[in-house]
Amino acid sequence: MDFFPNLITHLNIKDIIDIFIVSILIYQILLIVRGTKAVQMIFGVGFLFILFWLGVTFKLYSLNWVLAHFFDSFFIIAVVLFQDQFRTALASVGTKKEFLNFFNKNTHDFEIDEIVEACGAMSREKVGALIVIERSNGLLNYVNTGTRLESRIHSDLIYAIFESSSSLHDGALIIQNGKIQAAGCFLPLSKNFDIERHFGTRHRAALGLTETTDAIVVTVSEETGKINLCVEGIFYYCRTENELGQYLRHIWGHEALSPGLKPIKSKDIVQ
Repeated sequence: MDFFPNLITHLNIKDIIDIFIVSILIYQILLIVRGTKAVQMIFGVGFLFILFWLGVTFKLYSLNWVLAHFFDSFFIIAVVLFQDQFRTALASVGTKKEFLNFFNKNTHDFEIDEIVEACGAMSREKVGALIVIERSNGLLNYVNTGTRLESRIHSDLIYAIFESSSSLHDGALIIQNGKIQAAGCFLPLSKNFDIERHFGTRHRAALGLTETTDAIVVTVSEETGKINLCVEGIFYYCRTENELGQYLRHIWGHEALSPGLKPIKSKDIVQ
């Protein structure tokens, strides 16, 4: 009962700074690995720690011997398993803005206007498109499958990427941290056998990604020019550019949705 009072009593300014720096480092690591395969690896390592604790508690000598040798080389194993994440972390030191953005509410008005304008033009000309907007879950695994751009969001650039003459038009465009991070990216297709058979690859990819992450995906049908927005495995059919803008501001910008707009299930959408 006296642990916390004693801890607070012995804390000084150096200890507080030390704790603050370690907290920031842990926070940055979590930002880097979120939504990537590294998360599953971390859970696996955590499971091994639990097994090791059980082995020590119940004196399971064989298990202790195996895990003890494993953890003796844990640093080398961690570097091998998480080499991509370590590389990203070292390359991005000092460039992350999430900590400051936590205190700065951003409604993404400019980005939404550019996306809506591009989708409207592609819809009228029946240019197929697949646009992914990252939210909480990281999409680094999918960004790395495409061509890195790291460019400012602009409707002309989005339109140019998805033109049939572009070498990047077949894949997905991923928006991350307010920038077009990559284009021509590969997304996982939905494994749901109940989805409509008329769904094309773009719609199946949109479903596949939103079933496993909290990303927002906008699709433009090449056959009909219809615009759909997919979140959490549910499609929102956007009859006009204004509806697309309202949905994006509601889901991405946290604005109130117009009472007349309701989500439409994927089975009700005609591609």
